[in-house]
Parts: sequence; structure tokens; C-alpha cells
Amino acid sequence: MKYLTTVAVLAGLLTTGAALAEDDPQAGHKLVEENCARCHAVETTGESPNPDAPPFRTFSKKWPLENLEEALAEGIVVGHQGVDMPEFVFEPDQISDIIAYLGTLNET
Repeated sequence: MKYLTTVAVLAGLLTTGAALAEDDPQAGHKLVEENCARCHAVETTGESPNPDAPPFRTFSKKWPLENLEEALAEGIVVGHQGVDMPEFVFEPDQISDIIAYLGTLNET
């Protein structure tokens, strides 16, 4: 009986989302600073160090952010004109955090 109660509680937590980690925009910010900022502007202002790399604050105007999830999961390999972009593959929780951070940016 104890086993069934535990399973029921866990199932309830999962269906309500209580057991799932929340998206963390701060963790997403840290990830993009560590992996992307050498080429892209990752803040709400400023120019990209690589002029061919679009600022992250413009991404939501170019693509629905949820469409970036698959690209981040499979590995982004798109290059910028004349510049090779390193391949990045992120874990699902990291992807959620990055998308959450991108959602906090607004193009000025």
C-alpha cells in the first residue's frame, strides 16, 4: 500500500509540474555568456563582437523562440559569413534555461 501511495504522490507531482525544475533565465544567461558572447551580443544592448553574428535580443523577432529548442538540442552548426561557428549541443534543461533567458531580452 505504501508503494501505491508513493507512486500516486509522484504521479500527482509530475502532472502538476511541481516535481519539474523551473526554467532558469539566470542559468541561461550564464550559459550564453560562456558559450556565445565571444561572437554575439547577449545583453539587451551592445554590438556583437562579430558583426556577422546577430545580437541575441533580435532572435525572437527572427524566429519563434520555441523553434530554437530543436536546433539547440541537435547542435547548432550554422556559420557566419566567412567565420566558422563552433558546434554547440546543450542538454534539455540547459536549452530550457537558454530559451527562458532569450525570452527576457527585448530589442531596443
